[in-house]
Amino acid sequence: MHFLTRPGSAKYHQNVTVCLKSQRKHRIHTLSTSVRAAAVVDSPVPIWNEIYPLKNDLMLRAARGEIVERTPVWVFRQAGRHLPEYNAYKAERNRNFLQLLDDPADVAECTMQPIRRYNLDAAILFSDILVILQALGMKVEMPGGVGIQVPEPLVNPEEVASRLPASVNVHEKLAHVIAAVKLIKGELKGKVPLIGFSAAPWTLMFYMLGGSSKKNQEVAASWLTKHPEESRKLLDLLTDVVIEYTSAQIKAGADMMQIFEAMGDFIPEPQFYTWALPCMQRIATELRARHPKVPLLVFPRGASYSLPALQQAGYDVVTLDTRTGRAETRSALSIASASAQPPLGRVSSVQGNLDVAFLKRGASTPEEVRAATACMLEELGPQCLIANLGEGLTGAEDPVLVAAFVDAVHEESERLIKAASLKTEH
Repeated sequence: MHFLTRPGSAKYHQNVTVCLKSQRKHRIHTLSTSVRAAAVVDSPVPIWNEIYPLKNDLMLRAARGEIVERTPVWVFRQAGRHLPEYNAYKAERNRNFLQLLDDPADVAECTMQPIRRYNLDAAILFSDILVILQALGMKVEMPGGVGIQVPEPLVNPEEVASRLPASVNVHEKLAHVIAAVKLIKGELKGKVPLIGFSAAPWTLMFYMLGGSSKKNQEVAASWLTKHPEESRKLLDLLTDVVIEYTSAQIKAGADMMQIFEAMGDFIPEPQFYTWALPCMQRIATELRARHPKVPLLVFPRGASYSLPALQQAGYDVVTLDTRTGRAETRSALSIASASAQPPLGRVSSVQGNLDVAFLKRGASTPEEVRAATACMLEELGPQCLIANLGEGLTGAEDPVLVAAFVDAVHEESERLIKAASLKTEH
C-alpha cells in the first residue's frame, strides 16, 4: 500500500494515490495519480462537488427547517473504536489514534468505514478536537486508557504570550486535515454530505490549562476569575483559529459544520454567558457571513440552558445532550425563535438525543432500541430534527445495536410523517 505523505513534501504532490481498504472486498480503491487528482489536493475550490452532486440532502434540508420524508441520522463518534474494521485497520497500520490523524489517507479510510456499514445520512471527518492545540505548538498525547492528554499545559498567565503564537496559519499547520477533507469528498462521490467540526474556544482553553478531561477540572474556570485579561486574550486567539480552521474545512468541501462545546459541564452558567457564549456567537456570525449556505450545528454538552441563546446566535441546529428534556426544550426554542428578529429567529432545528447506554453491548435488544428511538422521535417530532445520540460513542457499543438505531430512525420517522400526512388529509 502507498499512503500519502505529509502535505508540502514533493512526494505528496507527485503521488496522490489513496489506497482505501474495503471492509467487505478488501480491495484497493485508487483515486489515481492523474492531474485531476492532484488538482483536488491543491485546488482552493474542490472539484468533487461539481463531479458528484449530492444524492442525499436530508441533513441539509432538516438543518434548514425544510420538510423531509424521513428524519436524517448520524452518530457522534460514528467512526472509530466501536467498529471491528477500525480496530483491524489500526492494527494493520500499526498506528495509534493520533498517528492515524496525521495521514490524510488513514483519515479518509476511517471516515468511510461507518458509511459502508450503516445507512447513515452524513459522514463526519475523522479527527479530534485537540488538533488545534497541536497547531498552536502544544504537545498532545494518547498514553492509552486515560484519553487524550496535554502533558505540558499552560502553567501561568505569562505563558499565553511566551508559548503561543499571535496567530496560526491553518493552511500550513493543519494542511493534512484539509487534504483529508478533499480526499473524503472524492471517496463519498456525493452519497451523503460531509460534516466538518471543531471544538469551541472554551473547550480548547479547558484542555490547554488543565491538560485532561479527567483531572484539574477547575483550573480553567478559576483562570476566568483570577486572570481575566489573559483569559480574554486566549479565548480571542482560539476563536480566531476556530474560525479560520472551520472555514478552511468548508472551502475544502465540508457541507456542514459542527461546533463542540464538549466541556460545557465545567463552566458555571454565569461564566458561560460571559466568556464562552461570545466566542461561539462570533464563530457563527463570521461563518454565516463567509459561507451563508453551509448549515451550522452546535453541541453545548452540559450547558443546555444556552440552547435558545445559541439558536439566536445563528446556529441552524442546536443539540440536546442526554440529560436535556425534549418537549420543554422544543417549547423553549420555539418561544425564543418567535421572539427574535430575523434572521436570528429563523432557526428551530434540533439534534439528539438517544441515550448512548441503549447501544452498549448486552444492554438492550434491537427491539428495545427501536422502542426508545420511536419515543425520542415522538417527543421531538420527526421534522426539523437530526437524530443522534446525547453523547458520543465510547467504544463499548454493539454495531448491531447502532444499526438498529439508525434503521429505526428512518423507519419510525417515515411512519410518523405518513401518519401526520393522513391526519391532515382527513
